[in-house]
Amino acid sequence: VYKRQVSTQSTGSTRDTMAAAAYDLVVIGGGSGGLAASKAAAELGARVAVLDFVTPTIHGTKWGLGGTCVNVGCIPKKLMHTAGIHGESMHASDKFGWKCNVTGHDWGTMTAQVNAYIKSLNFGYRNDLKSKNVEYLNKLGRFKDAHTIECTDAKGDVDEITADKVIIAVGGRPTPLNIPGAEHVIDSDDLFWLKKSPGKTCVVGASYVALECAGFLNAIGLDVTVLVRSILLRGFDREYSEKIGAHMQQHGTKFAYGVTPSKIEKDPATGKLAVTFGSGADQTTEQFDTVLSAVGRRALTDDLGLANAGVEVQPNGKLITEFEQTNVENIYAVGDVIQGAPELTPVAIQAGKLLASRLYANGSKYMDYRTIATTVFTPLEYGAIGYSEEDAISEFGQSNVEVYHQQFTPLEWSLNNLDFNNEAAQALHEFDKTICGVKLICNKLEDEHVVGLHYAGPNAGEVTQGFAVAMRLGALKEDFDLTVGIHPTTAELFTTLNVTKSSGEAADAGGC
Repeated sequence: VYKRQVSTQSTGSTRDTMAAAAYDLVVIGGGSGGLAASKAAAELGARVAVLDFVTPTIHGTKWGLGGTCVNVGCIPKKLMHTAGIHGESMHASDKFGWKCNVTGHDWGTMTAQVNAYIKSLNFGYRNDLKSKNVEYLNKLGRFKDAHTIECTDAKGDVDEITADKVIIAVGGRPTPLNIPGAEHVIDSDDLFWLKKSPGKTCVVGASYVALECAGFLNAIGLDVTVLVRSILLRGFDREYSEKIGAHMQQHGTKFAYGVTPSKIEKDPATGKLAVTFGSGADQTTEQFDTVLSAVGRRALTDDLGLANAGVEVQPNGKLITEFEQTNVENIYAVGDVIQGAPELTPVAIQAGKLLASRLYANGSKYMDYRTIATTVFTPLEYGAIGYSEEDAISEFGQSNVEVYHQQFTPLEWSLNNLDFNNEAAQALHEFDKTICGVKLICNKLEDEHVVGLHYAGPNAGEVTQGFAVAMRLGALKEDFDLTVGIHPTTAELFTTLNVTKSSGEAADAGGC
């Protein structure tokens, strides 16, 4: 998938003509992959520098060292998702004997705590680089040629450094909306650093970022509407993607399907945003306090001067690599900039470490981009490894795929709404009893090799991670069957699955 032709032709300075301050390795980008590669290389004796510079958003938001995950991605997202879980748990705590009076959520308190934690991580990363003898340069890097990097600081001053090898690890940034009034829109680079609550929010997009953000905003009590152009969570299992949407909708998030925004107008008196959206001539206008765009991401390579180094770039800004090497012999890439690679922090970290080992310790291990576990932290969490049901059928054929599945009610949810005098609460409880599920997708031609694992329910990240090693080692359905589960847990359901979709039998769980 990642093959390309390597050019060994000279594209600039050679090692013999480098300045005295040359580095063995320069890493452009101080995110998860770049930091992992730089520290690993330095520990193996290389002289390493990391360039990292955050260009502020159009609203002036900026952050420190550590990349998207730490500052405007995984970490603040999970913490704010947890804030939503705490709120929902408090509303159900009376069934467990607690006397709680929940009066609402304070956005300022939450963001102050989250932002302070992130800044502590930024500080830790800087100290870690120093302790590993990696030189941290808070500058914007741009190729002058294949071995020379122009470095621009916040004041606009430019100097140059040279390197034997370069790793591109710049990641990506959110794709902006291209409609009138887009200047009023924020994205995930802004959301986690807002000083005041976003209030009534319109979320544009159906990606995992869109649904995760919409989910925790709704969970902390905000009015949220999601504009969906086509389908939820493109690329994920359709059945489980629809579970997420149904759960969010039942718990208060509004969805408008088959629509896109056409313009946004700001009322100068109130600051409210009038969003016009729809399909074709059928348009609706609704007022919101905030519009959050989450329609995708673009690799941050446009301003790297890659043409100066001879690096070939795809129209989407990504790079085709083979074992992380670009078409230029001394230039490599890790993380989200690689065409076809999963855009996940642990993927970038693993690839960066293995690349450093191959470059400086004669390592022989390569990144395996298959069978990678991931989790979507929506209110109904969703974990997945391997093939979706649709992709498995497409790859192996309908008759060669067997799907084992089961619905379940997490024990933690069993007391949530047992007030039989409250019809709405009871209806929600009945819905929640059947929305969680587990699914194993098996290739019958290979002794029911499990090629896909899917889980929708609480603690999805922990559950899914636990099965990742087994999936990577090629576990069969029989291996799951012979594994003794831990009781009472939701993860144990993977060890007792016996209902197949082909049987047509009901997949609801019984007993404890």
